[in-house]
Amino acid sequence: MDSVKILRLGAAMGLLLCSCAGQVPADPGDIATRARRIHHNVLTLDTHVDIPVDFASDSVDPGLRGRYRVDLPKMEQGGLDAVFWIVYVRQTRERDAAANAAHTAAMVKFDAIHRVTEELYPEQIELAYTADDVARIHAAGKKVAAIGIENGFVIGRDLTLIDRYHALGARYITLAHGGHNDICDSATPRAWDDSTAEHGGVSPFGAQVIAAMNRVGIMVDVSHISRQSMLDAVRLSQAPVIASHSSVRALADHPRNLDDEQMLALRDNGGVMQTVAFGLYVKVDPPEKGAALQALRTTFGLGPERKLEDLAPPERAEHDTRLATIHNAWPPPNVQDFVDHIDYAVHLIGIDHVGISSDFDGGGGIDGWYDASQTLNVTTELVRRGYTEPQIRKLWGGNLLRVWHETERVAALLQAQTMTETMTQTP
Repeated sequence: MDSVKILRLGAAMGLLLCSCAGQVPADPGDIATRARRIHHNVLTLDTHVDIPVDFASDSVDPGLRGRYRVDLPKMEQGGLDAVFWIVYVRQTRERDAAANAAHTAAMVKFDAIHRVTEELYPEQIELAYTADDVARIHAAGKKVAAIGIENGFVIGRDLTLIDRYHALGARYITLAHGGHNDICDSATPRAWDDSTAEHGGVSPFGAQVIAAMNRVGIMVDVSHISRQSMLDAVRLSQAPVIASHSSVRALADHPRNLDDEQMLALRDNGGVMQTVAFGLYVKVDPPEKGAALQALRTTFGLGPERKLEDLAPPERAEHDTRLATIHNAWPPPNVQDFVDHIDYAVHLIGIDHVGISSDFDGGGGIDGWYDASQTLNVTTELVRRGYTEPQIRKLWGGNLLRVWHETERVAALLQAQTMTETMTQTP
């Protein structure tokens, strides 16, 4: 038996122990009914949904069913109640020169999210600024939007921007993305990075960034950052951290996933790991599948100069037939594979430290949870495995909201301490 099978068996045994402690396995004949009821009862929160640069425009109207994986009609169909819409800015090689451009790009997405929630569809969706807002908005029958920033590169070296982004609604910041920045090292260095570890973890400036985030009440997100950076962030943050969209490295050996030591450190910090339905992070393809896909592309001459849509109809039909054969031999990741990651994490670090994310429109989407309209399928698989309604409530947002509340509490405490120190020092 290989190591992955052993780990999955361990996760399954952990769930069995949970069942023995009060978790009752689902009756197969009643799974769909129970899943629909639970899905309706709990607040479902996806912590990572990317948006395009033309979001909230005539070309990408989130109020209409469109080509992107998340919009208001798909959220309604799938029973997805709340999303963190992401202000993502790509890392570039020239940091100082690109700082103003990065901030400008971030503001385009901030403005778009505010336009959706304040001008276009205020009766359907509202922006949450606090953890309590989420429950209030949901109780009012609206969808909930929250904002996360993906890549601390948008800060440049200007700490005052942290306060500005907080005022605009940002409630978590992913410290880095692809490529190192001034805050910390990335889990996936870029070709222009001089080494795999520029800072050896979080930089001294990054420590200041984390302290400032703690002070204003922005959650520290450790997805995308290097292993040492993640462990440093856990040590430095006075509030629990989140991994907004990361899965289990023991099941999919990708540097974007968290290993057991990282997951345990996150648990001890009081944080939450939002397992992510991104195919490459759910199941790593064997080399044989990669070779077969490359051979298929070579056979049909696909590349920068020739795309799939350039193939004549007979060629396209033959290509798709061969592609289906490859996928039949090595099936793409599905909801069952995804929930394996949830099982493993729950077994290792406990039900209070695990959540759910999609990374929709940023590459996320698997067989069975391809877009927001299929969100019920995740709950159905959780019910099939014996998770109870209180446990599913925690996974679908309760744990993230706990961390958000705690981040607010820490911020209030730090602000009060600063005020007291200022008053004490005033003549």
